[in-house]
Formats: sequence, structure tokens, C-alpha cells
Amino acid sequence: MSESPKKSALSESQSKPSSGNVSSQSASRIRNFRKKKVSIEQLLKDLLQGNKTALGKGITLIESNQLSHQKQAEQLVEGALPYSQKSIRIGITGVPGVGKSTFIESFGSYLISEGKKVAVLAVDPSSSVSHGSILGDKTRMENLVKESNAFIRPSPSGDSLGGVARKTRESIILCEAAGFDVILIETVGVGQSETTVHSMTDFFLLLKLAGAGDELQGIKRGIVEMADAIVINKADGDNQKPARDAKLEFNRALQLYPAKESEWKPEVKLCSALYNEGIPEVWKMISEYREKTAQNGYFEHNRHQQNKFWLHQTINDHLKNRFYNDPKIKSALEEQLQLIEENKTTAFAAAKYLLSLD
Repeated sequence: MSESPKKSALSESQSKPSSGNVSSQSASRIRNFRKKKVSIEQLLKDLLQGNKTALGKGITLIESNQLSHQKQAEQLVEGALPYSQKSIRIGITGVPGVGKSTFIESFGSYLISEGKKVAVLAVDPSSSVSHGSILGDKTRMENLVKESNAFIRPSPSGDSLGGVARKTRESIILCEAAGFDVILIETVGVGQSETTVHSMTDFFLLLKLAGAGDELQGIKRGIVEMADAIVINKADGDNQKPARDAKLEFNRALQLYPAKESEWKPEVKLCSALYNEGIPEVWKMISEYREKTAQNGYFEHNRHQQNKFWLHQTINDHLKNRFYNDPKIKSALEEQLQLIEENKTTAFAAAKYLLSLD
């Protein structure tokens, strides 16, 4: 029996690509992928075997705001936790234009040549207006991204403190469980984020430029006080002498700071990430730091302190989310905002009233 014209036309339309950029078959696969539930057990199994696709899916679950995804992410992180803690976590920061991405690519490529597996968690700045981000680190690190022993994950900073992604710590655990023994965390730039990065890394590296007024900035307390090393980048060509002068200035500045609890004396190194110069010396310094702090017990002590910090941070985040997601609070918040606009109440009085409702 022949098909009816209507049914035949339907079959033909299903077999042909749609008028858009995605064929009907591709669209169907995408729909099926979205509908398919993620097996956490299988995802964890693949993750522990070093599967980078599984690692990417796991971090996507961590970053998702959907309640079902958050529960799955918790299960995945708990399952991965016993297999983590085996890496060295290095925070890398510096002002925009200092060459963080170039340094990370050069540094990461060198580590891979030394037999290491390197994960890069790079936080892209989100627009405060559109809330969008470029997520262009894979483009900037075009050579490193091709390495089989490298994993690069750009994440939008969102509204988190100083641009450090809120879920970065959980992502670190998954990267370690996947067998990556060096975790590089790139921050958006110099600012409040450094305190947060410092609370989740073992070694804090500050990139600086010579001849850009950074020598005087280095004398200020704060960012330099947290740094375990200062690396002056772009020390090449005509910039070699200014870089050496800057190194001298920073070494003098570091003499003013009190001794660190780690018993490590911060060092100043010169490098040219563009020409791969000084990179081995930076890794040698970090290896010496790890050996020294492992021997005196600070490395493990620091990890314990970090866990305590993140316990309090997680509680604060949970309370904040629960507060703002309460329907009663949402309604009252709109009312209080309107009253503030009409000059009928103050921000402090409104906050006190809202907190009394919780």
C-alpha cells in the first residue's frame, strides 16, 4: 500500500536538512543528549581514567545553577575527593597586559615536556552590564590546548568576588582526580580576587612588568605580601635592563616584609614567556618551595586551613542563596527597594526588616 502524500512529504522533510544551520538529525541528537540523564557513577569512572570529556562535563555540572545539577555535582565531587590532593595548585595573577596567558602557555608547555599533566582553570571577566564573557583563553593558548596532557577550562567570573569563579575549588578536586598534577589558576587581574585565590592554592605567583610603575606598586603591602614569588615578565630586547633594575627594587621591597609562616623567602625571577626564557628556573623555584614546605609541615597545614576557610565560605554562600531565593524575601525586597526610591526608608532599615523575615 502506497504512502499518503501527506505522510510521504513528512518522511521526506525529516530526512532532509532543515532550512537552518542544524540538520533534523543533528537537532534530534542534541535533544536526545539534553534529555539523557547523566550517570554520575559512569562519569566518575571516566573521570578517574583521565577522560577530559568527562572532566569537562563534571565542571559543567559544578557551574550549573540548576538544583538537579547541583545535587549531581555534589555526588561527583564527593566521589572524586579520595582521589584528589595529589597536585600542586599554583595561583597566577597580575595586571591586564602583563602576559598571563602567554606565561601560562609557555609554563604549561614546559611542564608537559617534563612529564607533567597540566590543568588550567582560567577565569574570564564577565560584563557587569550584559553578564557575558569572551571565554577566549583557548584561543590565546592555541599551542597548549593541542597537548593531550593539558586541560584548559575558561569559566565566566559572574558576580563572584574579584572575578574568581565560585566553583573553582570543586573544579580543582575534579582535575586532581582526573590525574592532573599541576593546577594553574589564572585570575582576572589584580584586585580583591587575590585573597580568594590565595585561599585555594599552594603557591601564589605574581607577574609584574618592568618600566610600568610596578616597582613602586610592589613596595605597597597587600598583594606582594601574599606572593610566594614575583616573576617579571617580558624581560627581553630593550626591556632587559629595566627588568634587572625592577628585580633589584622588588628584592629590596621584599626585605621590608616579615618572615612567612611557611619559612619560605619569596624570590624574584626574570622571564620572557614569549621566548621561553627563564621558565625552567620558575619551575625549579616552585619545586624547591614544595620540598621545603613538605618537610616543615606547612604544605599540609596550609591545605587544612584552606578546607576550614572553604567550610565557612560554603555556609555563607548557602545562606545567601537561601535568603534571596525565598519567595517571601523576594516580594518584600521589591517593596523595600521601592520605599528606598521614594525616600521612605533607609537601606539599613530595609536590610534590618528583610533579615527579620528570614
